[in-house]
Amino acid sequence: MRGEQDIGAGTRLLLLAWVSLLVILVAAPEVYDQALRLPDDGRVGEIAFLAALSGLIALLAVGVVRRWRWTFWLILVAFLFGVLRVPVAVLQLTGMLIASAPTWYLLFQGLLGLVQFSIGLVMVVGYRRSSVWGPAA
Repeated sequence: MRGEQDIGAGTRLLLLAWVSLLVILVAAPEVYDQALRLPDDGRVGEIAFLAALSGLIALLAVGVVRRWRWTFWLILVAFLFGVLRVPVAVLQLTGMLIASAPTWYLLFQGLLGLVQFSIGLVMVVGYRRSSVWGPAA
């Protein structure tokens, strides 16, 4: 039955994304401060940002479990465009673009872009084989 299906790899990836957001907020809050241009004591803004992203990730996780078609296409497009993180990270690391974050974060973004693009390609192959979200459980 549909309600008894496994949470699946997609939901685990979304959970991993949420955990990485939380770890960055706790371990290096200055990354959020720089990205969001928050004042020195921007904890309220950081928490609001994390809450908004948590809501979006939760909605996407529900969409994955319930196999909503629009969720598949949204995640697919976002993951395929993740490849754009790689040249941006390279240009920032080489100094051709202004680095707006620490080196470790730029490397993380580049790696994340490669992983996202790879998952997007796997999703395209899965779509070609068995339609959106693969065969029904």
